[in-house]
Amino acid sequence: MVCPRCIMVVRDELESLGLQVLEVELGKAVVNESDKVAETAIEASLARKGFELLHDKREELVEAVKVAVIDVIYSGKVSTLATNLSTYLAEALGKDYSTISTAFKASEGIALSRYIVLQKVEHIKELLTYDELPLSVIATKLGYKSLQHLSRQFKEVTGTTLNMYKRQDNGGRLPIDNLY
Repeated sequence: MVCPRCIMVVRDELESLGLQVLEVELGKAVVNESDKVAETAIEASLARKGFELLHDKREELVEAVKVAVIDVIYSGKVSTLATNLSTYLAEALGKDYSTISTAFKASEGIALSRYIVLQKVEHIKELLTYDELPLSVIATKLGYKSLQHLSRQFKEVTGTTLNMYKRQDNGGRLPIDNLY
């Protein structure tokens, strides 16, 4: 789950199964333990809406990584971090970065560093579409040391320059939970 609409859909699905939902937040749902609904029914209901239950610790860790990355990038917190993003993730998740990175690669088939770049580029696309911020502000907001670094990374991922992207119809946006 990566957005408020996702939270709402999960809550509605669980309630439609007769569960008393105590809490739903990004990547996590808590229901009343006394409610007896088969896990397979919950899994099937959520799968129809494009969600899945996590069954092991690695899956939970990977989901927590995704939520943390998306949160820090889309909230604008990247520029205010006292440390780099890898240190932030290690501290936020209580694991060393190599453990996090290895689990992510094994589960998702993509390096965590690449996933972070893809998330940043997708957010850059969004900000370019709104055309409310200068490129230098976008670079700072996303933790880039320079506009040139942002430009190089954007072109490497999209195959187009920032200015060319701004002039296009911007139909190339992807859902943030399906970038690779």
